[in-house]
Amino acid sequence: MLMGAFAPAPVLNAQVPVVEATLEQLTLSDKAAQLIMLWVDGSPPTSENDAYQELVRLVESRHIGGLVMSTATPQSAARKLAALQDHSRVPLLVAADFEAGTGFRLRGGTGFPTNMGMGASGSEELAYTMGRIIAEEARALGIHITFSPVVDVNDNPENPIINTRSFGSDPELVARLGAAQIRGSQDHGLLATAKHFPGHGNTKTDSHLALPVIDKDWTELSSVELKPFRAAIEAGVEVVMSAHIALPGLHRMGGGDLRPATMLPEVLTGILRDSLGFQGLVVTDALDMGGVVAGYGPAEAAVQAFLAGSDILLMPTDPMQAIDAIVHAVQEGRISMTRLDRSVRRILTLKDRLGLFANPLVPLAAVDSVFGRESSKEATALAGARALVLVKDSDAVLDSLQARKRHLAIVTYGEANAESIGRTLAAELERRGFSPRQFALARGSVQASYDSAQRLLDSETIRLIVVSIRALESRGRLGTPEPLVSLISEASSGGQTLLVSLGSPYLLSHVPDVPGYIVGWESIPTVERALAAALSGAPITGHLPVEIPPSWPVGWGIQRGARP
Repeated sequence: MLMGAFAPAPVLNAQVPVVEATLEQLTLSDKAAQLIMLWVDGSPPTSENDAYQELVRLVESRHIGGLVMSTATPQSAARKLAALQDHSRVPLLVAADFEAGTGFRLRGGTGFPTNMGMGASGSEELAYTMGRIIAEEARALGIHITFSPVVDVNDNPENPIINTRSFGSDPELVARLGAAQIRGSQDHGLLATAKHFPGHGNTKTDSHLALPVIDKDWTELSSVELKPFRAAIEAGVEVVMSAHIALPGLHRMGGGDLRPATMLPEVLTGILRDSLGFQGLVVTDALDMGGVVAGYGPAEAAVQAFLAGSDILLMPTDPMQAIDAIVHAVQEGRISMTRLDRSVRRILTLKDRLGLFANPLVPLAAVDSVFGRESSKEATALAGARALVLVKDSDAVLDSLQARKRHLAIVTYGEANAESIGRTLAAELERRGFSPRQFALARGSVQASYDSAQRLLDSETIRLIVVSIRALESRGRLGTPEPLVSLISEASSGGQTLLVSLGSPYLLSHVPDVPGYIVGWESIPTVERALAAALSGAPITGHLPVEIPPSWPVGWGIQRGARP
């Protein structure tokens, strides 16, 4: 199993024996299939599993080129990927989306704060370490590509889909930390992906639902959105993922219609390949997303994305239609065989560099020894602590908490996994000598539940309100429910209140008068333990990587206990 740094990428026209021999054996349909990556879940690889049997059929008979691993445990993911590799005549290239560590997808994987939390730490060393741990855990499972990091510049507070997935709104910060994470992954044998090209940060539309529009000209795009991609390419990033966004400011380049960047040769070839000099693998964002499906359909979307400059067609809604469409486009002369061979050769060359032709399998017995390492736990604990940002504390809640152990009320609100929000925080505070009482609210909570939460808050002089509102795909917006705003406002007027965001930092814009505000970025146990430590007197050293309207600029952060 390859775990070291990659050798320099070979020139594409070099004659690599195993690559050329494999390419010669592939039929036209096989070549088209090598472009396809399909989603695979973590269910058992058994004969009774219809979805798995369909995957086996596509791998065996259509010779699909790659897979995208979804939610699973490490052991189940490793077993399923090994089984599918056994069925494949050409080794499969396997990817997964590990934006916040392998714990982002794998139950039992190492989880980190979101990228924006890493941005709050400002630490390239932590970003590199995060990339390294992702690589070590991913490669132990037989995964070769991480679809991370997100290097979009989130300069729109209303962005409903990027938000805390970005390192921040400062292009230089995003470039530094993105490049560091890329080096951490690729130095340890995992291909990293810079996404979403040419930049998805300044949108108000979720591309899972519709086509977002970024109305910037070339000068604006080059000075903000493209900076992190330049840094990623300079760092040697192996993969770039396209964005399903429209760029009317570049219409003179794209022919005048509102087409997504994924379908524009002027963007993926003209800008990415020719202007920025990227020579690696270009992968589309998922082709089952509303930003492309509505306008093109599964067959034409595949052809247009390939013509634009993509090498890998990610998760088309109908993979067989996509394969057949590429075949027909070659037969009709829309796609040249030279162009198809160029992408297939690029894919096969990466498989060869990863050592997959020699041995596509990994030792399953080693999985447990890689996951759960103490060094990984220490790294994510440090990241969680350094991500915390104290934005406000006008009522001196932290001083009151730290003066003596206190009774306190904790009300939590979560849009997803609401029952787990604040659980680790409360337990850790109790372990530290506090006496917390907790009430949980969820996205569907009725007014009677809010009334109960209000009564709990009224019963204590120190109140913590812990909220997890974050970007969720296919929801289409970020918003704070009005009953929650009222609850926070009422609590703020009646006692020492500290609002904690374990999600979007922009929550403060909806309740700017709350006396205390801490951003923790993500509702994972690591962050909640760090928060409990901070409430008990541990240093708080993070700085905002974004502006929070109306009053808190990039770089703001009240420092407590920080070393001079």
